[in-house]
Amino acid sequence: MGERKGTNKYYPPDYDPRAGGLNKWQGTHALRERARKIHMGIIIVRFEMPFNIWCEGCKNHIGMGVRYNAEKKKVGMYYTTPVFEFKMKCHLCDNHFLIKTDPANLEYTVLSGARRQENRWDPTQNEQVVPETKETQKRLFDDSMFKLEHGTDDQNYAETTKTNLIELFNRNENNWNDNYSANYKLRQMFRKTKNELKLAQAKDHALLKKSSLNLTLLPEDEEDKRMASVLSMKLKPNLDVEKNKELVRKSIISESSLPCSSFSAAKEFKAIKVLSKNNNLKNLVLIKKSDKEECSNKKVKLAPSLVGDYGSSNSESE
Repeated sequence: MGERKGTNKYYPPDYDPRAGGLNKWQGTHALRERARKIHMGIIIVRFEMPFNIWCEGCKNHIGMGVRYNAEKKKVGMYYTTPVFEFKMKCHLCDNHFLIKTDPANLEYTVLSGARRQENRWDPTQNEQVVPETKETQKRLFDDSMFKLEHGTDDQNYAETTKTNLIELFNRNENNWNDNYSANYKLRQMFRKTKNELKLAQAKDHALLKKSSLNLTLLPEDEEDKRMASVLSMKLKPNLDVEKNKELVRKSIISESSLPCSSFSAAKEFKAIKVLSKNNNLKNLVLIKKSDKEECSNKKVKLAPSLVGDYGSSNSESE
């Protein structure tokens, strides 16, 4: 295909070389549709999102690396570095983003249409090596006193971190002084872990085969175990329901039916003895409310009984 590039350019018979080229002669641009706004100083480029943002229109999160067709134009200069502005449309709504380069801080700035996810930090807080700024480098080159002070600060910082560096170096030397032993321990640990993984995979495969499931089982977690135990306790039927009912029934039967709270076992025994002596246990009957008038005309002698006097538990005298 490479040899066809030089022979595939067609020059019509009426072509005038004084036009400067085929594109100029035909009134087109080499970038075609990407240069449709070239007269306004705008060119269409492929822009990749440099950081995570939230769209102000649809409130959706847009991750770093998402690409857009953006309108690129020059809006200024930072010394000899041009400052560009990119305008693009959100792929989830009709909102437009406006992002500008910031050569002074070596990053991008969101002007409108979006909000940046702030996950920046100071590299000096986690003891990273931070290069000197241009202003500091210039002062180190021009100001001898500042250079001396800066060197003193570096020496003090080196003395404070020297102890930690020595400890790290010694620990590394102790761990890897005997390469054979270190390699043996490492391989032994890997071998043990590999056997445990194989055993767990065999158990999972047997469980899936038994249940006829086509799933990927994840490792067990303590939180999952706790939730499963709680659910099993809630779903487990209570096997002692009948036993509890029987105990409640027995307690009700064993309790005294008399409303008097001072009724004791001795009084109960005495009442049973009197009733058995008078042979009135067999004559205890229940009287309906409709028979109340008939009973009132008769001389009824109440005898002590186990049933409380509720108006319907009277016994006739002999």
